Amino acid sequence: MTPDNVAHLLIVDDDERIRDLLKKFLMRNGFLVTAARDAAHARRILSGLDFDLIVMDVMMPGEDGVTLTRSLRETSQTPILLLTARGETEHRIAGLEAGADDYLAKPFEPKELLLRINAILRRMPEPSARDAAPKILHLGPIRYDIDRGELWRGDQPIRLTATEAQLMRIFSARPGEAVSRTKLVEDLGRDRGQAQERAVDVQITRLRRKIEDNPKQPRYLQTVRGAGYMLAPD
Repeated sequence: MTPDNVAHLLIVDDDERIRDLLKKFLMRNGFLVTAARDAAHARRILSGLDFDLIVMDVMMPGEDGVTLTRSLRETSQTPILLLTARGETEHRIAGLEAGADDYLAKPFEPKELLLRINAILRRMPEPSARDAAPKILHLGPIRYDIDRGELWRGDQPIRLTATEAQLMRIFSARPGEAVSRTKLVEDLGRDRGQAQERAVDVQITRLRRKIEDNPKQPRYLQTVRGAGYMLAPD
């Protein structure tokens, strides 16, 4: 998506009233919006259309939002924002582990949803100049192209979510330097607080699974006790 383009959002919620309210609100704020009533409906729509972001309720009849998120992540890196009932901490963590980029607890202020959506869209990697000499970081058998924000193992690309891509950008800008969890939350455009710091920990764990031979004993994305996390390329 370029700044000149209108972002196309997919709303997935089985509550028709909420679906219609979200659609009207987001369209008034300049988005192109398509709505789906459940996971099966969303799958049919996604088979023929690409979206810039998906806003999805977790609790739906049939296939729930976490399961659909995990399934979509097998083939798609479209950002996903999950809507969860307040207090359902296990659903939020499960959603992040499944590949969601963020979550918002119901009930929420529409303006907060708008802020979260815009923050996620800003985190999407920008297309870079194709003729520029690549700046590469080596993480064992894995290469990270700093300009393009791309991760490769040999000739195979490693898929990154929008949040994972942004984390790699943050770390690669200061290799060998610890970045605090508070700073990561801030750079990701999220509200401060322990809940968001825990969410960052989940994203770090997911990213380690993609770049480490042994994620439980990380060599490249290290925990620096009392200071945060640090990318340590070869």
